[in-house]
Amino acid sequence: MALIEKFEPVQADVQRLHGPVTCGFRSFVVDGRRVLQLDTYGSADRQILNKISQSVQLDVDGARELIEIIQRAFPELDR
Repeated sequence: MALIEKFEPVQADVQRLHGPVTCGFRSFVVDGRRVLQLDTYGSADRQILNKISQSVQLDVDGARELIEIIQRAFPELDR
């Protein structure tokens, strides 16, 4: 699990679409700090079904930054 504190643009030579999975989400407060947690689950052919593969957490600052990144990546959302 990781609390994302910083986003940085990166360059990559490989660009491919990954297989579809489900992402669960929940929000909660720890020490007065609201956190959004996103949990991805393995693909349908994974050995242990419904096991969490990755978890990431965002606080309000990380959420603001991610919203800005998403708006730049998908300008059609501003319509």
